Amino acid sequence: MIFPLSGRRIYVAGDRGMVGQALIRRLAREDCQILTAPRSIDLREQASVRGWFADNAPEAVIIAAARVGGIKANDSRPAEFLYDNLMIEANLIEAARQQQCAKLLFLGSSCIYPRMAPQPIAEESLMTGPLEPTNQWYAAAKIAGIMLCQAYRRQYGCDFISAMPTNLYGPGDNYDLDGSHVIPALIRKTAAAQAAGDETVVVWGTGKPLREFMHVDDLADACVFLLRNYSDESHVNVGSGQEISIADLAALIAGIAGFGGRMEFDTTKPDGTPRKIMDGTRLQAMGWMPSISLRDGLIDALRDYRARFE
Repeated sequence: MIFPLSGRRIYVAGDRGMVGQALIRRLAREDCQILTAPRSIDLREQASVRGWFADNAPEAVIIAAARVGGIKANDSRPAEFLYDNLMIEANLIEAARQQQCAKLLFLGSSCIYPRMAPQPIAEESLMTGPLEPTNQWYAAAKIAGIMLCQAYRRQYGCDFISAMPTNLYGPGDNYDLDGSHVIPALIRKTAAAQAAGDETVVVWGTGKPLREFMHVDDLADACVFLLRNYSDESHVNVGSGQEISIADLAALIAGIAGFGGRMEFDTTKPDGTPRKIMDGTRLQAMGWMPSISLRDGLIDALRDYRARFE
């Protein structure tokens, strides 16, 4: 164990989001003090962030704070996705250095990889080809976060590491159709169609792209594992190792929700990257594996949606 968590003051940046809430649930099982910042702290503002760090002195930081969204949000609001994420990560990483935080974990996204990267995607594929155009702004910001952590290790000797999660879902997800990812969008559409007695659910794209999904509680467990056991310059992929087509995913959600209608694919909408599955060999070799199946995870996500909105 490189970095024991017992007795540590650990700041979860982005605690109100789906990933942040999962991290808090997981860290609650450890003998540590969990720190969160109030809403009044704008992570895009340097002075606000530095002041909070000086007042609270965290010993470790997990950066789950980000401007996030699906294809529609990324494609229609590129400036927000680039600027906000650059400011958030730069302010947090620099403040952690100034306060001499012992450990920092930066969370990126699988969209950092080239659109046509060899599959499964290994960590070494970073910056070997063009990005997916529909989310390149978000991807560019996340790549900058990885490189910041690497640069701070080299120049300042900071124990700052990065992890790249695959597509996430679970309790606390964003179900706004203008900004959500594919699983929460399909859950909302399918549950609404079932409740209204509709015969169809409209799915963006052809349904052919292949995607990998992981329950957010598995990611949180992987983050705790990496925080404890990993210290190196390279980022680490965190994925489930399983892939499914969007069409099969829609059918699986329909079956879990009890929807008996049909899926209608709107081929005027973009598919995004044709296939995207992470190579999780590096993390598996360290001794970590996911534990929540896609079906069980979707049951949990649908239960969360119904509890919150129905």
